[in-house]
Amino acid sequence: MLTPVGVLDREKQLGVVAELTSIVAKAARAPTLAQRTWVLSYESPEGGWGINGHANTRADIALAAREEIAALASRK
Repeated sequence: MLTPVGVLDREKQLGVVAELTSIVAKAARAPTLAQRTWVLSYESPEGGWGINGHANTRADIALAAREEIAALASRK
């Protein structure tokens, strides 16, 4: 998992890791897979998110996410 620096506090880290582990085990239809699933967390420095040839900042990514959410909501 890759996140911008400082986005996840400890509680959020624990929640994301638990959720990703659950998703993997459910998708594989193998509950015991959770015991062998590793989730590696990395933090990207500001400007370290390269998407479509552009080094994005946290603000760039947040704006893109908001725009995508709005586009998805308008399709409903």
